[in-house]
Amino acid sequence: MKARSAIVYSVLRLLAFLVPFGILMLFPIMQEYYWLAAIFAALIGLSLSLLFLRKPLEEATSGLAERRTRARTAISDEDAEDAAADAATPDQPDRP
Repeated sequence: MKARSAIVYSVLRLLAFLVPFGILMLFPIMQEYYWLAAIFAALIGLSLSLLFLRKPLEEATSGLAERRTRARTAISDEDAEDAAADAATPDQPDRP
């Protein structure tokens, strides 16, 4: 996985929340009810990320899927090698 794509996506998601939160905090009523501003900013950030951050999300998740596939392939290769080694050595009973 490219760490850059995950970092870019994370920073953009944070900005999608922080920018609307900052704008909402400029209103006097939202300064009193900051928790309401946080809820509205979260909803706005979620909407913005669904609309505009599909490509960075796709890059980040494809990198994760690729990394996971590599890890599974490495494990299955080891299992195949163990099975081949077990098949090559026949079990011989111990004779006294």
